[in-house]
Formats: sequence, C-alpha cells, structure tokens
Amino acid sequence: MTNSRQPSQDSSSVDLKSKKKKDYAKFFTAPNLTEAKKRGREAIQVVDFPEIPEDLKQLGKEKHFYLRTYGCQANEHDSETIIGLFQEMGYTAIDDEKVADVILFNTCAIRENAEDKVFGEIGRLKHLKKEKPELVLGLCGCMSQEESVVNRILRSYPHVDLIFGTHNIHRLPYLLQDALFNKEMVVEVWSKEGDVVERMPKVRQDGLKAWVNIMYGCDKFCTYCIVPYTRGKERSRRPEDVLEELQELAEQGYQEVTLLGQNVNAYGKDLTDRNYSFADLMEDIRQIDIPRIRFTTSHPRDFDDDLIEVLAKKGNLMEHIHLPVQSGNSDILKRMARKYTREHYLELVGKIKEAIPDVVLTTDIIVGFPGETEEQFQETLSLVEEVRYDLAYTFVYSPRVGTPAAVMEDDVTEEEKKNRLYRLNDVINRIGREKNEALRGHVVEVLVEGESKTNPDVLSGRTRTNKLIHFPAGKEYIGKIVHVKIIEPQTWTLKGELVTKVGV
Repeated sequence: MTNSRQPSQDSSSVDLKSKKKKDYAKFFTAPNLTEAKKRGREAIQVVDFPEIPEDLKQLGKEKHFYLRTYGCQANEHDSETIIGLFQEMGYTAIDDEKVADVILFNTCAIRENAEDKVFGEIGRLKHLKKEKPELVLGLCGCMSQEESVVNRILRSYPHVDLIFGTHNIHRLPYLLQDALFNKEMVVEVWSKEGDVVERMPKVRQDGLKAWVNIMYGCDKFCTYCIVPYTRGKERSRRPEDVLEELQELAEQGYQEVTLLGQNVNAYGKDLTDRNYSFADLMEDIRQIDIPRIRFTTSHPRDFDDDLIEVLAKKGNLMEHIHLPVQSGNSDILKRMARKYTREHYLELVGKIKEAIPDVVLTTDIIVGFPGETEEQFQETLSLVEEVRYDLAYTFVYSPRVGTPAAVMEDDVTEEEKKNRLYRLNDVINRIGREKNEALRGHVVEVLVEGESKTNPDVLSGRTRTNKLIHFPAGKEYIGKIVHVKIIEPQTWTLKGELVTKVGV
C-alpha cells in the first residue's frame, strides 16, 4: 500500500450533474464475474480524511437529516461515518422524516426482499418530495453498486436526488452540495474500489459497544453472493491504524468491540509491505485494555491453525465463533464456490472444539440452492446434528441478479424450499434449547447493555458466548460486566439472577 494526503477519485466514477440521465448506463460498470475476477492487486492508497472546507461546514446549519440503515454490521458502521459527516456539515439528526431536509437510505443488496423494502420506501416518499421540493432524497450503500438498481431509479423514481455507493462515502459533503444546488439528479458510483480512508468522522451510538472495520471487500466470489461486486476486492487496513483506533476506544471506556470484514480471516493477505495475518492482529489486540473482542464474519477456508491457537488464549477474545457453512453437502458447496468440502469443514470444527472446549459456534445456512436434492439437504441436517450449533441464521435461496447462481436452473420449488427451511429450523431450535438447558445453574459473565424491551425492571445483556440473558437488577449495573446465574433456559434467550461473585 502507498500513502497519500488526499483521497483520489477512481477514473470509473460517475457524476451525472453534467450528464443526461439517458446517457448514464454507458458510464456505469455492471457487476461482472469475469471482469471482477480479473481485478488485480493494484496498490491501494491509505489516506487521511481531509478537513471539510468551511463553506461545507455551514451547509446544514439549522437543518436536519433522517438516515435509515438496512443490512449488516458493515452497513451500520458505515452509517456511523455518514452521521459523523452530516454533523461535520452542521446537520442535526432527526427521527421524523416529514420535517427532515435530507432523507438518506443506506441500503443492503444481499437479498431481493431487502431491496424491495427500499423501493417501497422511496415510492412512498414521492408525495413528500412534491410537498417539499427542496427536500434531498438520497440512496447509498450496496444497492447503489448494482446497475439494475440505478437504472430502475432513473427510469421509475426521478424524485431521487442523490445516489452514491460504498467506495466513496467520504465524498458525501461534496455530493450533497451538488444535490442541493444542481437541478439534475447527482449519481456518483465508483465501479472500482477507492482508497482506504482513515480517520473519518464517526458518531457511535453508545459508549459501550463499538464496531471497527479491519478490512473491506471480498475475493471469494461465492456464486450466490453479490458482495464481491458491491464491496470490491479485499483491502486490509494497516495494523497500526486498527490498533490505534482500538486504543482510543479503550481510553474512551468501551467494553466491547466487534471487528468487521466481509472475510476477516483473509486480513493481511493483501499487505505487500509485511507478513502480518489475522492471527497476528488478534494477538496484538489481546494486549489492549478492552474487555471483550468479537469478530465477524469468518470464511472456513481461511480459518487457520495460528488463529485457533490465538483464540484459545481467550482473555478478551470471546469464545464465540460465527462460522458460515451454507450447506452440508460437498457437491452443493462446490456449486456455491465455497472452496471447501463437508469433510474440511468438520475437520476445522474438530480443531476448534479441541482447542476451545467451551466454544459456541453459530452459522449461516441456505436451503433450496439450485440443484439441491432431498438427499443433499439431509446431509445439511446431519451436519447440523454433528456440529450442534447454538444458533443458525437460515435462508431460503433466492437469486441475485448479476451472480453466477442467478443463471442456474432454480429447480427447487418454493413449497419445497419452505418445507426444508421449516425442518432445518426445527432441528436447530431443538439443539439450541438443549445447549441452553445444559447451562441451567451455571454462573456466566454478562455485559449489561440496558433495560429489557418488555420490562424496565429487567436488564438485558450478553454472555461471552453472545447469548442474550435477562435478569432483574437496578439500573446502576448498565454498562458493567457482572455475573448472573442461569435459572430458566429458553430456546433463544436465558433468564437469570444477579450474583455478587463467581461461584455463588
């Protein structure tokens, strides 16, 4: 990686303020597997976010913005940066879209129904835009990186004022200025990832838990997944920048940090100036005074023995690992381009459990992938029984335009997909209940996050293994790490009682 003082704009970026809408398509690079796999290891510049000009700092004076976020933790963390940028421009956050001066949707493209929700919201706001012509309505995030989405907006939602993608969030002040003072829709979507921009303003939602990106993008190209196209190639942040941010969070009193990346296990593989892996990073993070460190998401192919060895040291590294399997059948895994087999996955699970006997494993599973037979689905069920996950996020396969799987014959009926999902969830819920029941009477360490959503006299928190637990206690325990005895295990949550010390 190289250093630079200013963020650069990629040559494939688009700004429609001087283009007619009908000419837009030829400037936009569509998701393309062949071209994306050809992407090289060009040097990614690491740059510091520049000072926002004084005139832009006054842009939002006495104005309000409304931001809605869809999707994963990466999107949530991006929104923290977006909020920081808005505040740098003088804007104030507001929960009422009817009185907002700017409405921005930070979107997710992982599934079609997530996109449908966003289109529904954009359509719903058409009347508000008519009532308030000065309102700026914008779309950013993963949906913006899809050609089909942008073309649909150009064709059917002309009341949208601003569109930008995942690679140029740092450009928001300039894009918003253009949207305010130009009559044309402003679209700037970089088809190629840009720089790694450090020290961008952030507004984290509380002083208890924080997210920290350690890398961006993904090079795995699973055939069902749009992420490599919407988030770009893998780019690791420099270790010193990650560690500096974590040290600042420690000094600010944060109790838990989750490290983010589309594939955190690949961290460091693109660093050309050093030999430094995810295991090395985790070893260094162990020395930082933050009580709890988590990470997501892991790809089984890159989960190596060095990482297992470091995680087994525990300390502030939690004994919870989210390890997506997607399918228990090797042939389906091959069609998914997961690049591991059932046997390899189970071997990895065995290594992890041997090194960390009390580990809690969670996973992601897709049912009804093109070509999946009943026998192959049964192998998924048997793998779930063998691994005994505490929790799984399960999904019915749905094609994403632009991915290789989208052109495969979707030969599993919707009825059968739903039936398999029901049967899979039944097994997962049974095992989850059994795993929780085994904790009855145990005393566990809990980070108290706040009041229960249903009872203000009950507090809620997370165990080291990320299980949600509710227990009656005073508000003075919020934000603290306490010990709780489990008295009533349930399928998805635990109920307990506060104890004064371990072993009670």
